[in-house]
Amino acid sequence: MPSTIRILGVDPGSQITGLGIIEVIDNRDLKLCYHGCIRTNRKETLSLRLKQIYNGLTEIIEKYKPDHVALEDIFYSDNVKTALVMGQARGVSLLAPVNLGITPAEYSPREVKQAVVGRGNASKDQVHYMVKNMLKVSEDISPDDASDALAVAICHYHRLNSIPGTR
Repeated sequence: MPSTIRILGVDPGSQITGLGIIEVIDNRDLKLCYHGCIRTNRKETLSLRLKQIYNGLTEIIEKYKPDHVALEDIFYSDNVKTALVMGQARGVSLLAPVNLGITPAEYSPREVKQAVVGRGNASKDQVHYMVKNMLKVSEDISPDDASDALAVAICHYHRLNSIPGTR
């Protein structure tokens, strides 16, 4: 009987939080399970948007029951307010899996690009192309935030394979 592991990748954002779930079959075959996003209304208060992100992530985790959750770490912004809001979105994205018993892993954008493309300074287009290639899908993966989330999941898969006893 084949063994299957599900990994949820999350690309946190205050307006769009990208989500992507891959299945790893027999520790080698990657399969697209789900991709999508949580969109919030920028006219709503930040607290309501954060609640929507939290509730959306909780719903996806409860529905798909991933074995692992991985998040992209925050990028650095010159705008302090933007960085603070992104940090809060990231915080609720970390809290949702923890409250459901899953300790999330975190990866920098550079680590994700390195794992998927082989170069830490790869472009978004290169990452998108490799995600589609690695998951053997021909249809477009949109929005880009969902593709980025799948890249985070693939990065985590590579990390699991590099550390003995973590699968």
